[in-house]
Amino acid sequence: MRPNYPTRRARGFTLVEAIIVIVITGIVAGMVAIFIKAPVQSYVDSVARAELSDAADLILRRISRELRLALPNSIVVSADRRSVMFLITKTGGRYIDVRDQPPPAVLPLSFTNPAARTFHMAGAAPTGRQAIVPGDFIVVYNLGQGQSPADAYNQQNAGLVTAVNGTQITMATNPFAVATPTMPSPTSRFQVVSGTVVYQCALPASGTGTLTRYTNNQVLQAVDVPGPLGVGALMSNAVATCQFDATQLPNIQTALITIKLKLQLPNGEAVELVRQVHVDNTP
Repeated sequence: MRPNYPTRRARGFTLVEAIIVIVITGIVAGMVAIFIKAPVQSYVDSVARAELSDAADLILRRISRELRLALPNSIVVSADRRSVMFLITKTGGRYIDVRDQPPPAVLPLSFTNPAARTFHMAGAAPTGRQAIVPGDFIVVYNLGQGQSPADAYNQQNAGLVTAVNGTQITMATNPFAVATPTMPSPTSRFQVVSGTVVYQCALPASGTGTLTRYTNNQVLQAVDVPGPLGVGALMSNAVATCQFDATQLPNIQTALITIKLKLQLPNGEAVELVRQVHVDNTP
């Protein structure tokens, strides 16, 4: 005979109990969210500021490095101070001067004969990225815009390179021999310019603007003249304010370039950095 056990009814949560649990869980989650929101938002803001700071610092480092490579006395700031233009150098050297009394096979850079378009440079020719190639410009004793006949922007003292054979350089013309008066370098120095670089900020009336770096293998005339500046590369599309200032110190042949850059995100997070660059303007 089988034993007779009493049966038990299976039980679970009632609908009312489930609703109560959901309500209590929601209340607890809401309370926790109130306390967590502030530190989470603070972390998000700090990350955004750090990213903006890194981006602004990288841009200023890039501009500073290239300003130090600018041809002496070639840095020009636009009237609205939102653009800076300069002729960028890739290398330099010393040309053979007639005062060196070179042998017949070594050609000096002539400052008297316009037909003498070929000269030799002293020492070894630069190689790699610094190699002198056709299309570069040989510049001697640049004094800046308006300083005729030593104004590279008007190519009064800039000869276009057409051929290079070791240390022998040939130019399309010899602008140094037709200058009045002639302006040889006291130390027989020359710089090699590969083109023009322009950093330009475009700031719309509302919203953030852009900072673009333009490169051109030609010598531009002025940064304020409308027209194509060259090949553009976007540096930032979060520019709130941008300002360039150049203080020329001719008595000591130096210049101080001040760069102010403010980047801002749509959520209002912003970072403003200021950097000053000391450049040597010894021609």
